[in-house]
Amino acid sequence: MSIIFHIADRKGWEQGRVAGNYRPEMFASEGFIHCSRAEQVIAVANNRFRGQSGLVLLTIDTDRVTHPIRYENLEGGEELFPHIYGELDPGAVVNVS
Repeated sequence: MSIIFHIADRKGWEQGRVAGNYRPEMFASEGFIHCSRAEQVIAVANNRFRGQSGLVLLTIDTDRVTHPIRYENLEGGEELFPHIYGELDPGAVVNVS
């Protein structure tokens, strides 16, 4: 089992969980779900979500993800981030904190 993480809006996550598939707000324009490895979560939270409230951290079992996961850096850096190219099945989420 390999684990990745996704920072989500609590309301959006709850709606996706109930519907049976989760897509963050930017999914329609980007086509993937931004995720992080454990050692990347704090930096991502500080850089992209500082000062925001109503967020949850999804712990995702990559073995349960049904869409491709690509490790890439689309901003020109060297550090690779996991991106899920499709909707997230709530069954792949093993913890929400």
